[in-house]
Amino acid sequence: MSPIDRNRPASTPLASTQTSRTALKNPLGGLVEAAKNGLKEVPRFLEQGKDVFEATHLSEIKKLFGGDSKPDRVNDGKLMGAKGQTFAPGTPLKDIPGVTPQNNPNPSKTILYVNGIMTPAANQLSEMKTIAEKADARVIGIHNATQGIVADLAQCLGDKLDKGTNPAVDTLADTVYGELKAGREVHLMGYSQGGLITARALFDVERRLRIEDGMSPAQVEKAMSKLSVETFGAASTKYPDGPKYVHYINNADAVPTLTGLGGSFDPIAFAKDAGKGAVVHRFTDGNLNLIGNHMLDTMYMKHRVPFDEARAGNF
Repeated sequence: MSPIDRNRPASTPLASTQTSRTALKNPLGGLVEAAKNGLKEVPRFLEQGKDVFEATHLSEIKKLFGGDSKPDRVNDGKLMGAKGQTFAPGTPLKDIPGVTPQNNPNPSKTILYVNGIMTPAANQLSEMKTIAEKADARVIGIHNATQGIVADLAQCLGDKLDKGTNPAVDTLADTVYGELKAGREVHLMGYSQGGLITARALFDVERRLRIEDGMSPAQVEKAMSKLSVETFGAASTKYPDGPKYVHYINNADAVPTLTGLGGSFDPIAFAKDAGKGAVVHRFTDGNLNLIGNHMLDTMYMKHRVPFDEARAGNF
């Protein structure tokens, strides 16, 4: 449907000569008259709105509330490899064919990546491809399934409070714990809620090393120093000591500035903890498009530099 009113001649003036004269003599009266003319248009705009609504796919609206999320839930907490293949938690990382750069099928490093909210498996796979190219690494995903924005946001609250079960948290914690016990180094990336999941999983690993293995705080910190962690627009305000961290925060991104470590100006920075020795790279990029300012592939990845360079502050 065209938004043009075909019943109105193209040459129809915006206001009559009488109205214009009235507006000149009495500005307030002119505003009232303009408001009256605007109200006359309301029924037409309402009719247009009804037509647009009827033309909208209802399935897209249902997705917001999880009505179309059942296919994605079956992959919640699963490990994801190349071509979107999923593997049960506990599968050895060496047995998972990860996503690799197009020009390097055998990269020397592996990255475990956790996605954010409202991200079906296919979208996470796309993000993994972007990360593989940017980091020149083999990328294995831990899938944080979406159940619609309402359920996803509720889960974020649970993650912040460390309440309830999140399969992605469990898989990441078990994987990291197993790799550390085997003496292997691990490189993690978490985006948005994925950063929150990463923090929660790391606190779980910290507790297991302390309680199950009887390590002292210093021993736990040393054991976790084998972890390299990068977060992008993350929604967590606290991270355990030990891992080597680089946190990327766009000052124009509401997610990390309001729910994470905060922007360049943060009056409650004293209540937050990026982890001992963490490098927090804050930058300002974007516009009024809040979603665009938060995107991983088109925003954060263009600011990401190799991990060692980032740790040295060379951005």
